[in-house]
Amino acid sequence: MDDVFKALADPSRRQLLDRLNERNGQTLRELCAELDMVRQSVSKHLALLEAANLVTIVWHGREKLHYLNAEPINAIADRWISQYDRARVQTLADLKRALEEGTMEKPAFVYATYIAVSPERLWQALTEPAFTQRYWETSFVTDWTKGAPMTWDNHGVMISDPEQVVIESDPFRRLSYAWHSFTPELAERFGWDADFLAKVSAEPRSRVTFDLEPAGTGIVKLTVTHDGLGPVVGESVSGGWPAVIASLKTMLETGDPLPMGA
Repeated sequence: MDDVFKALADPSRRQLLDRLNERNGQTLRELCAELDMVRQSVSKHLALLEAANLVTIVWHGREKLHYLNAEPINAIADRWISQYDRARVQTLADLKRALEEGTMEKPAFVYATYIAVSPERLWQALTEPAFTQRYWETSFVTDWTKGAPMTWDNHGVMISDPEQVVIESDPFRRLSYAWHSFTPELAERFGWDADFLAKVSAEPRSRVTFDLEPAGTGIVKLTVTHDGLGPVVGESVSGGWPAVIASLKTMLETGDPLPMGA
């Protein structure tokens, strides 16, 4: 938490967060072009924001893209907002909302957190039904090889489709797969109306990627990137992923996931 508060205390770093909130996924060159700061200063501020986990790096080929990461703000909000008069922490709440809403408007949702676990154990938690059902109420029937089909058990609704496949599978390092189809059965399960089902069904199929990176003894940095999103699906997953990841982290570190709906 100290690193987060230190990073937010500097107006130049807050300005960088504002620029990313306006347009997420920028390169260093793009950020420098919009700010009255030399390249070296921008680079130094971005490094401090990354160290505080407020900015996450995603590589697209040779391009290094910078994304806002709402996880530290979520952690602050969860720990303190409920203990104080909400009006006294409205600025923090506004920043939390800005980080999340800014991500929702972009073609990719990026969220990173640090988990006290081994890469092997985290991989199990991402792939094995005994784990995924506990923190997500979702599991997958697949052999987790590249190109393998996937059948989703999404909160008790079975979803099969030829385009639901494993895109990348590098055990303990990287996992990527196509998002599920939106079916009438799924709409009934979650109470979606016909208009919402039509909108999400019309959007392109997206994909989610999990990057696992050792970050010290017994610590793994998990970065979740959900890209290829349309606006409606993007808004939905941007609100859902923080809760899923928080439940996953809590389960691995304490033995129990967060209560459903928490």
